[in-house]
Amino acid sequence: MAVKIRMKRVGAKNKPVFRIVVADGRSPRDGRFIEELGTYLPQKKGDKFTLDLERAKYWLSKGAQPSETVASFIKKALRAAAAAAA
Repeated sequence: MAVKIRMKRVGAKNKPVFRIVVADGRSPRDGRFIEELGTYLPQKKGDKFTLDLERAKYWLSKGAQPSETVASFIKKALRAAAAAAA
């Protein structure tokens, strides 16, 4: 079973909202998922996404493959966490 970390669209027409989820690679984009890790609000100003970084690290350690967009969110969240710790 190939597990992926990807986005699931839940917003209304012309008002996109995405959830960052862990899902089986065979399930459809908006179908079943294993766990919800965060959200992405593309039309919001400033901080557009939230992400549970600890759970994302857990799933990555188990072999989950992030999509390109989610990988960029994880990278940004890691940088923000490092800056906050320093």
